[in-house]
Amino acid sequence: MAPRTKKAAAPVTFDLPLDLLAKIETCRQALGLDTASAVIRSALERFDFAGCQPPHVPHRQISVRLSADQRSALKRYAKIKDVSVGVLLRMAIDDLPATKPKAKAKPTRRRKS
Repeated sequence: MAPRTKKAAAPVTFDLPLDLLAKIETCRQALGLDTASAVIRSALERFDFAGCQPPHVPHRQISVRLSADQRSALKRYAKIKDVSVGVLLRMAIDDLPATKPKAKAKPTRRRKS
């Protein structure tokens, strides 16, 4: 049987918020590492994956009916803002008022004397 050979490193692409990108650069300089890849490899080597408790936010998929105009607007703004339609939907839902709007007071009638 042929001996196993170690596979070469392969690129992995993922999105990070800008604050984490800044932290990678800060750590790269502080640790004297040459690349962001070296920082990530170091982080992966030292992190306790078995003991971590990642935040879990339960999600549920729903289907709703939207007018053609609303659907078109969502797609257009998603492209303009460079986000997904889902992000915009969640933002719109989060922006809804949490309480029921107060009913307008009915005008009182004067009694005839």
